[in-house]
Amino acid sequence: MNTLDALQKAESVLQPIATDLTRPTADRLDATIAPASLPAAVEALRRIRFGYLSAITGLDWPPVAGKAGAPDQAGRVEALYHFCGGAAVVTLRVNVPYDQPRVPSICHLIPSATLYERELAEMLGVTVVDTPVTDHLLLPDGWPDGVYPLRKSFTGKVELTPAP
Repeated sequence: MNTLDALQKAESVLQPIATDLTRPTADRLDATIAPASLPAAVEALRRIRFGYLSAITGLDWPPVAGKAGAPDQAGRVEALYHFCGGAAVVTLRVNVPYDQPRVPSICHLIPSATLYERELAEMLGVTVVDTPVTDHLLLPDGWPDGVYPLRKSFTGKVELTPAP
């Protein structure tokens, strides 16, 4: 199947699930998905055998204070689930509120997602609900709660809690 056909097939199964679909380039499809719809979107891509999960990444969009009477902008974290099928790339974009970033686990559908989910939790502070393993993956034991290295607020200064 060529790239265009693969993207059209992915678009057709994601259309009823996504709140927005865009084609940033000829070989990519971005689908904005509500957190609760994430497992259904992943299952839809699995059902059509669209490639593999290549990564879960994230973007930090911290709150911004409004200027001169403009309203404040609430912050958010965007979890990005990248699926590759040949040259075609589908990204599921899941926006969650900054003060309660939570997404459902997809490990019951793709067991290898556990590594990416653990990284998302540790580095960006996104709680992955029902993920099977929550141990630290990258950060040392004693890393302080609420300090996330990939958040823009991270200063690089951390004091580890001594091991008992």
